Amino acid sequence: MADHNDLGKLGEERAQAYLRSKGYRILHTNWVKGKLELDIVTRKDDWLIVVEVKTRSTETFEHPEEAINLRKIRNIVNATHEYILQYDWQGETRFDVISVIPHGQEFIIDHIEDAFLSPVN
Repeated sequence: MADHNDLGKLGEERAQAYLRSKGYRILHTNWVKGKLELDIVTRKDDWLIVVEVKTRSTETFEHPEEAINLRKIRNIVNATHEYILQYDWQGETRFDVISVIPHGQEFIIDHIEDAFLSPVN
C-alpha cells in the first residue's frame, strides 16, 4: 500500500477515535454504494452525521478541507441520499469535515460541524 494510503487510513482511524471521544456513535465507515463512498457515518443527538475525512502530511500547500470541491460535495450528498434510502433514515442530517494533519507523534484534528449544505442538483 502506498504511503499516502497508509496516512489516509491512519487519519480515518484518528477521526473515528476523536468522534467516539465526543460521544458520536459510529454506524459505518467507508460505506460504499456503486461508485459513491462515505468516509464515516455517525449518530449523535438524533442527527445522522456524514463525516468527510481529509488527511494530509502537511498543510503547507492546502489545508485538508480545502480539497473538498463542489463535485466532491455533490458525490457526498448523492451517497448520503442513497444511504438514507437504504436505511430509511427519517431524521435530520448534516455534513461535517474532519481534517487530520500529523504533527510529530501527535495529530492535529480540526472538526468542522455543518461544513456544507446540500447543493442543488
